[in-house]
Amino acid sequence: MAADWIYILNPHRDVIDEEPCDKEKILRLALEDPEAEFWLSRRNRMNRGDRIWFYFTSPDAAVAAVGEVDDEPRVDPDDPDVSYLVAVNLLPEATKTLYRDPVGREELNLGQVRSVQMVKPHALPVLLERAGF
Repeated sequence: MAADWIYILNPHRDVIDEEPCDKEKILRLALEDPEAEFWLSRRNRMNRGDRIWFYFTSPDAAVAAVGEVDDEPRVDPDDPDVSYLVAVNLLPEATKTLYRDPVGREELNLGQVRSVQMVKPHALPVLLERAGF
């Protein structure tokens, strides 16, 4: 059974292709080049087919993109002692839908969000509905 994960992106700190990882950047990737790799500080138990919900910390804290794990996390060849990479296929239609109507922190009933974590059972129906699944 597939799992659902929250992945935190801080546009002030996280970059892809030397650009801030904001909602616009991820939407553009989803539409133009949906295969991407994201950094993990630990392996997690992600498997192919799991969903990753991208939670942007600013300007408004919200989930505004979603992707599907392409393969289990693997050791980052540039930093094998401390990090992993996970291949994700961003889902264009669901990401467009979430971009237009993101799921806010209060709707997810999240406490402090500091690292990749599994989606809480009560939050999943809200995410699935808002993404159009």
